[in-house]
Amino acid sequence: MVINVKNKTADRLTREFATPANVSLTDAIIIAMREAIGRRPTAETHIQTAARIREKYNLKLSDEAKNPLPKEVFDKMWEA
Repeated sequence: MVINVKNKTADRLTREFATPANVSLTDAIIIAMREAIGRRPTAETHIQTAARIREKYNLKLSDEAKNPLPKEVFDKMWEA
């Protein structure tokens, strides 16, 4: 399988990663993707992020705020 990188930034970053590590561009991509995937389980979910921010600023959710908005509200937001 072939990966064709046409994005100048992606190409530059891959080369910047590969050169000091003395690895091929392919190995650089493999290493970077493994590291990125490896960090995913430790990344916060959006719910965890919201909880952390609420705790930091001592914010409390009201019972009303805990209830999702009705579907009609979202439908109305997307009307043209």
